[in-house]
Amino acid sequence: MSSEADLPSLSGLRAFSAAGRHLSFRAAAEELGVTQGAVAQQVRGLEEHLGLRLFLREPRGLSFTEAGRVYHAAVARAFSQLLDATDALREAPSRVTISVTPTFASKWLIPRLGEFTEANPGIDLRITATERVMSFHADGIDLAVRQGHPPFGASLRADLLFPQEVIAVCSPQLVASQGGLLDAAAFSRMTLLHDTHDLWPQFIEMAFGTELDAPRGLRFSQTTLSLDAALAGQGIALASRFLVQRDLDASRLVQPVATALEGGQDFYALLPRQGASEAALRARDWLLGVASKEAQKG
Repeated sequence: MSSEADLPSLSGLRAFSAAGRHLSFRAAAEELGVTQGAVAQQVRGLEEHLGLRLFLREPRGLSFTEAGRVYHAAVARAFSQLLDATDALREAPSRVTISVTPTFASKWLIPRLGEFTEANPGIDLRITATERVMSFHADGIDLAVRQGHPPFGASLRADLLFPQEVIAVCSPQLVASQGGLLDAAAFSRMTLLHDTHDLWPQFIEMAFGTELDAPRGLRFSQTTLSLDAALAGQGIALASRFLVQRDLDASRLVQPVATALEGGQDFYALLPRQGASEAALRARDWLLGVASKEAQKG
């Protein structure tokens, strides 16, 4: 059974391929940038390796033997496949898989994907939206965004994206009759939209400093769902300011209470300290750059 060790040298195959296209050692030498003698020697070495003649040397040039004609067609196909594979590899974008929470994906990252693609045309970004703790190696993750307290592990580098600043938001129509801001009595008549972070008790204590009649509530498994409900006018939700800043700027949402919870669960970009690809580093730098610009605007 043949193995790769039985294959002829690549230089001999290249010389044979070029000589066969031109049926001339001289023309092949010009194409390859070597001497005519070097091409002839490479072809002779290939013939000796194969144990048969590939060309007939004639006064007017070269002509194929029958074996040479068949072999040249196969060699030409092989080189064509190598060229196609190499071109495809060079043209293929670098792939970066980023793991983010569903809320970060829908409320911050997805609206900015056009900016990312324009700034990084050579990166094919793959988004994995999940709340669960992931493994960079086992899950094939290159980059992640998570809330928490550093350190996240000795093998991970953590860069601060956004400090936690949780605010209350709702549709402007919901509080239009109240003049925008709610006092304790008006707030107690509203519907609160809860998520799994369960920050309403802490927020109410900070905002009003007193116990309130328990407002009505709707509960959602993800912050992004509570924000969608807030946009639809179904109640008041809590969210990090940076996640809703675009909706605030566009007046799709307003702040009915002038209070903010800060600290505790900041947002970080996480990247392995070793083995991170150049594309993953560029994606991380883009996240940090956009976050910095938005913080300066705010």
